[in-house]
Amino acid sequence: MMKILCIGNSFGGDCTHYLHGVARADGVDTKVVNLYIGGCSLYRHYRNMLSEEPAYLFELNGASTGLYVSLKTALLSDEWDVIFTQQCSPDSGEPETYEPYATAIADYVRRLCPPAKFFVHQTWTFERDVPRFRLTSFTEPEAHFAAIKKNYFKMAELTRADGIIPDGEAMFTLWQRKDEYGIQKVHRDGFHAEYGTGRLLLALTVWGAISGNDVSKNTFRDLDVDEPEEHIAAARAVAAETLAKYRA
Repeated sequence: MMKILCIGNSFGGDCTHYLHGVARADGVDTKVVNLYIGGCSLYRHYRNMLSEEPAYLFELNGASTGLYVSLKTALLSDEWDVIFTQQCSPDSGEPETYEPYATAIADYVRRLCPPAKFFVHQTWTFERDVPRFRLTSFTEPEAHFAAIKKNYFKMAELTRADGIIPDGEAMFTLWQRKDEYGIQKVHRDGFHAEYGTGRLLLALTVWGAISGNDVSKNTFRDLDVDEPEEHIAAARAVAAETLAKYRA
């Protein structure tokens, strides 16, 4: 069994929601946990690390357990194979918001879970004209994502990460090409992933990044909403294309 832990927020919930099912479609049993606090930043993860406050809702295999745990409790609760974290989405384009928190969290994870691989989870930009843009210093998704991409490469370098999970790139690509694929919505509210194709795209990209598997033929399609086969095929194609770019 592969045990995967996301030190996350709502974007962590989006990317892990279907991850257990996507892995199972490849014949791999997993335990997938997202530590959820809405809008949680690296700074707040760092403060929670120091305080050991049971502030995180424990989400297991895409569902809430109703249990609240501390970061330390979660890290010590199992023998994790993969652990990843991310900056909160409004701060992801702002380089000064990452340090010293990202490296401190990575060092803490390695101290408590030395066998685990540590990844950084690249988040995504927002659609134009959503209020969330007012929380950033940007006005256009293109410039916002360019900054996000640069910041996550730097985060991966400073934390000596085992890799980047390029969900931001995958979401940006699908959003730019949604008319080509006949997809109306990639985001459900302008920034969170749409419940079907959007979340599937994220899970496929996470799985491909941490497992090395080819996701282009992954058969998972047990989504929470009905999606036509061509939308599912688009998610597979974009995830595989994005992963190939980051492996090159």
